Amino acid sequence: MPGEQIQDEQIQRAVEALKKGGVIAYPTEAVFGLGCDPRNEVALKRLLQLKSRDTEKGLILIAASYEQLKPFLSALDKETESELLASWPGPFTWVVPANETVSTNLRGNHTTLAVRVSNHPLVQKICHAFGGAIVSTSANPEGKEPARNAEQVKEYFNDNLDAIVEGQTGGLNKPSEIRDAITKQVIRPA
Repeated sequence: MPGEQIQDEQIQRAVEALKKGGVIAYPTEAVFGLGCDPRNEVALKRLLQLKSRDTEKGLILIAASYEQLKPFLSALDKETESELLASWPGPFTWVVPANETVSTNLRGNHTTLAVRVSNHPLVQKICHAFGGAIVSTSANPEGKEPARNAEQVKEYFNDNLDAIVEGQTGGLNKPSEIRDAITKQVIRPA
């Protein structure tokens, strides 16, 4: 399968870029996302600058499993953890208490962090190959519509990204629902 081989090569390039502190783009459930290693301060700052995003807002972490998110989170009670696990993998983002070591470039001016276990096959492959969660924020400069394909990503960011994984988004019309895991309040409806 030539298309599959090209995609596997793109994933490998993206993972290498992530490990070197690069910023990548990839399809998610609804739109293309920009991502980087959430533990790399230089990469986080570069991603925020590329997007012209205010550092106070915070970013989302996306992963292939809950285990990949746990190092970034404070301990959750069993009931809350069960609720999160029942919604994943899927297009549900939860705001949960962050581990105190999480960078303010990642969590913004919050004591919480937005996290999601994706069911998108390419996100799953990227996170498995990278060996952990990655940042996920819509691939667009602040104030513009999120990119829905690789061509739009290229229009927005030209050669400023280290890798782009091409592919189809998951087909959702809107970005994932965001809900507070403690209060259960919907922050952004689906």
